Amino acid sequence: MNNINELIYEGKAKKVFSHDDSNKVIIEFKDDATAFNAMKKAKFEGKGKLNCLISSRIFELLIKNNIPTHFLELKNENTIIAKKIKVIPLEIVLRNTAYGSLCKQTTIKPGTVLPKPLIDIYLKNDELNDPLITKDRIEILNIISPKDLDLIIDLTLKINVILKSFFKNIQLELVDFKLEFGYDCKNNILLGDEISPDNCRLWDLNQKNDIIVSLDKDRFRNDLGGLIEAYSEINRRINDFI
Repeated sequence: MNNINELIYEGKAKKVFSHDDSNKVIIEFKDDATAFNAMKKAKFEGKGKLNCLISSRIFELLIKNNIPTHFLELKNENTIIAKKIKVIPLEIVLRNTAYGSLCKQTTIKPGTVLPKPLIDIYLKNDELNDPLITKDRIEILNIISPKDLDLIIDLTLKINVILKSFFKNIQLELVDFKLEFGYDCKNNILLGDEISPDNCRLWDLNQKNDIIVSLDKDRFRNDLGGLIEAYSEINRRINDFI
């Protein structure tokens, strides 16, 4: 990155830089891994590159399927050019199979396939530890209009159908995933952030005897090791399929 590109924002996994076009940004993927609201941190060489390449391919797939996203193009192996968006401070989590926090907060057993996709919405706020939030609270806080929230939920359900099918084709089960959205300069809602093993739970369908083998950030969360190997395997399968 040269001096012309000003650092606008640095998050846990990415840096956002200005672009010559004020309606665009340059997003650089970092090698940092964080879990439990950044209480656990580590660096993995090559992680940023893998997440960038995986995200780019998946964004391209979603765009082909008429999902509006911020993605414009891959700049290099760990950087993309994207539309500049005003991020909506909500994290949209869609669950196909029960795991993680859902099982800690309910009596549903881990690995239970849900009768229909469950959407949980969290307030994007590190100080409050990203709490689960209701539609009524979103309305009271005036975060977004009910109409825009309905649009985001509809988009999330459509994305789930596309991604579930895509991942199944490369022998991966899409357990759950987290999305973020934002408004572009024309006030259109776009999918932002990234789609990668950092924010998707992906289980290897090649395993026998119902053994769960995670090929996602749970390898870091749960001290399973082999994070780069898992991300590399996903990238390889995507490249072999597309």
